[in-house]
Amino acid sequence: MSENLYTFAVTRLRSKELELLNGPFIDQLIGCKTHEDCRRLLGEKGWGKPEESDEEVLRAQRQKTWELMGELVDDLSVFDVFLYPADYHNLKTAIKMVCTGASAEGVFVENGTIPREVIVKAVEEHDYAPLPEEMRQAAEKAFRVLLHTHDGQLCDILLDRAALSAILKAGKASGSELIAGYAERTVAAADIKTAVRCAGMKKKKSFVQDALAPCDSLDVSALADAAVKGLDAICEYLQYTPYADAIEQLRESPSAFERWCDDLIIREIRPQLHNPFTIGPLCAYILARENEIKTVRIILAGKRNGLSEEFLRERAREMYV
Repeated sequence: MSENLYTFAVTRLRSKELELLNGPFIDQLIGCKTHEDCRRLLGEKGWGKPEESDEEVLRAQRQKTWELMGELVDDLSVFDVFLYPADYHNLKTAIKMVCTGASAEGVFVENGTIPREVIVKAVEEHDYAPLPEEMRQAAEKAFRVLLHTHDGQLCDILLDRAALSAILKAGKASGSELIAGYAERTVAAADIKTAVRCAGMKKKKSFVQDALAPCDSLDVSALADAAVKGLDAICEYLQYTPYADAIEQLRESPSAFERWCDDLIIREIRPQLHNPFTIGPLCAYILARENEIKTVRIILAGKRNGLSEEFLRERAREMYV
């Protein structure tokens, strides 16, 4: 798609940016007394009807994002980096469904690059040819592991690492600084969270190395060495990386670190609000929508479970607008 066509798409997008949830609205949502009050306030913004479940409302919002992108660009493959997590989630679900016979109703997600029916059929028939080559290899290996070892955790790390590798590769191939930066941040954040979990479970170095996906901003071998030693060693290693500012949050809790990562991405994409060219503003809008959907999900779940405003404010994400 030429820059001129992106310029036209960005022009159309500007009116949609005005509908994004902002910080004051999120504060208002957190301040609602009940879950029902939250839903009523969201309904006034066009977020669902009273008879719909929370998940139906959030799913519909995500669908709206991709319907809009379909209207703005001719080829959605430019956004594959944002869709690969859905593909690999569905692959993971299909493998577990076929290997264990467990029901997967309500577990599959939409808006991937590959129809879930194609993924399920490939796993059921052990014919992975319809899948992309890298996914094909990961699927075959993960299926064998789960079938012969019944080790769901090992199956998960194989597919999670494959998903991260696909994201990083797509980011580098995109030709977009924003997409490449997003991919790098996504992989690095996942690696750090994985290292912390492995440290807590006292996993061996070989397991940690298998779980970490190489990226440019982290030395995964050094991170694996640190994970074997514990959280203090991980934090010491991170002092010399672009993620040194996140050490305090990492020590606080995994959720605090995840929020730091999400907020960092939002700050890095915010200049796209003033960029009239390139694919950048479209990608930023997608990330902004995912960010607000995640925040609304946190708030609604908190209100359902009677959690305090303070608790929710600590977990609410920074908004794009």
